[in-house]
Amino acid sequence: MSKGPGLFSDIGKKAKDLLTKDYSYDQKFTVTTYSDDVGVGLTSTAVKKGGLSTGDIAAQYKYKNTIIDVKVDTGSNQILTTLTISEVVPSTKTIASFKLPDYNSGKLEVQYFHEHATFTTAVALNQSPALDLTGTIGTQSFSFGAEAGYDSASGSFTKYNAGVSVTKPDSSASVILADKGDMLKASYVHHLDQLRKSAAVAEITRRFSTNENTFTVGGAYAVDPLTVVKTRLNNHGQLGALLQHELKPKSVLTISGEFDTKALDQNPRFGLSLALKP
Repeated sequence: MSKGPGLFSDIGKKAKDLLTKDYSYDQKFTVTTYSDDVGVGLTSTAVKKGGLSTGDIAAQYKYKNTIIDVKVDTGSNQILTTLTISEVVPSTKTIASFKLPDYNSGKLEVQYFHEHATFTTAVALNQSPALDLTGTIGTQSFSFGAEAGYDSASGSFTKYNAGVSVTKPDSSASVILADKGDMLKASYVHHLDQLRKSAAVAEITRRFSTNENTFTVGGAYAVDPLTVVKTRLNNHGQLGALLQHELKPKSVLTISGEFDTKALDQNPRFGLSLALKP
């Protein structure tokens, strides 16, 4: 694919990942196996949340430019299948997905990548399809994008958002106008080392309908090549922390927690995740 401005979903993603990725307050155990000979991977996940145990089994098959993902959710008895094909037409990626037994959950998405633009079109495969469109123009350093969703059943727009992103070797900044213009989100990420494992992040969100502001700061610090510590704190007093350690290549142990600094009498939340890969 062309190294262009990226998808609209990439705008603000670095800040979002630093503040939310890998934070979990459940007990989660994941085992992944993969066979290079036949291109098949198998992942089994068990999750314990609030005293209830659920799990899923996922399989992935790769062949040339085609990837087939099948995920079985044992809790809801649903099967999600995703077919991804690259370069059916040059510089494109086609993604088809459906969920059983919900036969109206089918979705078809086409992504187009150009040196200075990217476009996506996603349509639901049912009698009253919903249509999502996104477009981004620019370069890897500067991009502007917008997205819109239209529901043919009601004849109305479900969403329309816009965003701009500026990326430098050691930093990135973004501004997103979302929720049909009701929310403005600005974020800034600064990388503290050449390997981009340590970083500081700040994000401010303004919701116009409620006049509510949320300011969050956080970051990640690489204690050593195998251990990373992440923290976040917002102006409402929510403090979160995460410790992630690579036990062996691709196998990671994550411990995370969160508590309200303005209500210390409330019980904090803790999570534990263990992901094992060959």
